[in-house]
Amino acid sequence: MENTSCFMPAHILLPDASVPLEQWGCIACDQFTSDRAYWERAAAAAAGGPSALDLILPEVYLNDGDLAARVDTIHQKMETYDREVLTRAVDGYVYVERTLQSGRVRQGLVGRVDLEAYNYHRGSLSPIRPSENTVEERIPPRMAVRRGARLETPHVMMLADDPDGTLIEPIGAQKAKLRPLYEGELMLGGGHVAGWAVEDPALLARIEAAMTALGSAATFRARYPGAPNKRPLALAVGDGNHSLATAKAYWEELKPTLSPEQRANHPARWCLAEVCNVRSDAVEIEPIHRVLFNTSYETVLLNLVTWSDENMAGVRFGDEYEQKMQLIGVQEECTLSFENPTAPLGVGTVDEFVEYFLENHPEARVDYVHDEAAVRAFSAEKGAVGLLLPPLQKSDLFRGVVLGGVLPRKTFSMGHAEEKRYYIECRRIAEQGSPR
Repeated sequence: MENTSCFMPAHILLPDASVPLEQWGCIACDQFTSDRAYWERAAAAAAGGPSALDLILPEVYLNDGDLAARVDTIHQKMETYDREVLTRAVDGYVYVERTLQSGRVRQGLVGRVDLEAYNYHRGSLSPIRPSENTVEERIPPRMAVRRGARLETPHVMMLADDPDGTLIEPIGAQKAKLRPLYEGELMLGGGHVAGWAVEDPALLARIEAAMTALGSAATFRARYPGAPNKRPLALAVGDGNHSLATAKAYWEELKPTLSPEQRANHPARWCLAEVCNVRSDAVEIEPIHRVLFNTSYETVLLNLVTWSDENMAGVRFGDEYEQKMQLIGVQEECTLSFENPTAPLGVGTVDEFVEYFLENHPEARVDYVHDEAAVRAFSAEKGAVGLLLPPLQKSDLFRGVVLGGVLPRKTFSMGHAEEKRYYIECRRIAEQGSPR
């Protein structure tokens, strides 16, 4: 079957069934970046057998000065695992169910996304777009791993805006008919996960049809009639933005060395990723709040009024308007809203103010905090002021990308750290011996 969408089946590799899942799967490399103890516990959990931990570079180690040696060891492990450990394969998709801390089950489909349909630069009009700004300085260390790598293993999670549940949910309804691949607990409190092979041509065709419809011009026009451009958005990056950007950067580096025929078929043109439905109750999109340090509640409030007057934002006390936030100090708190916001989403408007504030108060600094309780704890101390954002509506995520080009940095989080995607599936990205 010839695919017309940007998300398609893949030749997906899995470790031998004798390898314990709790030993094999490990959390995304960009989690616990200041917690060496976590990664030491992960190494202990993986000890004594093959593990996906051997195929990644946890970012906690980026400044250790032995990057080249670590990368060389990773590449050697990839060669060994490809020969001796990754003995099972799926030609299609992997349907995944992940049980979260809330008890909800997050459904997903693992397949390959076409990097030719993706651009990570701000204002991208490609079918696959980043949801947040890409910090290009974070790409080179990941490039060191991907350049010359035999395998990839994904923690990238893509989001489809599928309110009618046409893409993933119908596959889940038929999981009893699918070939089981793995099931068990993930290391260090990662929770329960299970995967099934999706290889039936009829199901592959159904996925292709649903993905094509979701990324069509007609769907886009109906959903975003006021969009400044008419280029459809099929998928947005929910998590792993910099890993996907690295895959894209490597592909662009490789392309000039290939013939036109090789460019059409080289395995590095694609990146393995899991697609989830952003409208699912199990996909938790939580706002990331801002806390300003080395300042006072009165200073922030005065600057906010001045900034809003200068930029015609029209800040008002109370929640009269759609874009709002709570300003929290030691013993003071108020709700503010913007009559004429300067960005499509409230977080963008708040960030424009924060940038203004930091320019005028170089002694201050900003931090990005996930939990409301943590924001309130910081703000209870002298010298810290919280900017608490309201819950992010799921429809706002795609609307913000369409209308604003990209969401501000640190707009949202997909659940807690332990709920991020764990490395389980693999795919060959080197040309020699690759079935795709």
